[in-house]
Amino acid sequence: MRISGINLPDNKRVDIGLSYLYGIGRSNVTTVLSKASVDASKRIKDLSEDEQKRIQKALEEYKIEGDLRVETAGNIKRLRELGAYRGTRHTKNLPVRGQRTKSNARTKRGKRVTIGAIKKEMAVKMGITTEETPAK
Repeated sequence: MRISGINLPDNKRVDIGLSYLYGIGRSNVTTVLSKASVDASKRIKDLSEDEQKRIQKALEEYKIEGDLRVETAGNIKRLRELGAYRGTRHTKNLPVRGQRTKSNARTKRGKRVTIGAIKKEMAVKMGITTEETPAK
C-alpha cells in the first residue's frame, strides 16, 4: 500500500503501519481507522481495495508528509526572520524549549569539543604567536 509517496510495510498491522506516515501518530491512527471503519488488527497486505480507498479518504483531512514538512519549515523560517528567541535558538542549533545546555543537550549540540590551554611551544608551532621561548 502506498500513501503520499510512502510505501507502508505489508506485514505490519494497519494501526502500526499507518504511523509510518509523517504527521500520523498512534492517537491519530485510531480516529482514522474508526472513520474508515477498518479493523486495526488486520495486516496491510490483507486490506481490500475498498478499505484502502476509505483509509486514504479519511487521511485527506490531515496534513501529512510533504505539506506538513513545508509548513513546519515555514514556521521555523518565520521565527528566524522575526528575530524571535526561538528563531535564534534554531539558527544556533540549540534546544528551543528552555532545556538546560550546560550539562545536557548532547543530541542537539553534537559531540564534545575540548577546548583547553595551549602551551607556548604548541602556540608557536600553530602560528598563533611568534614569541620564541627563552633558552634555558
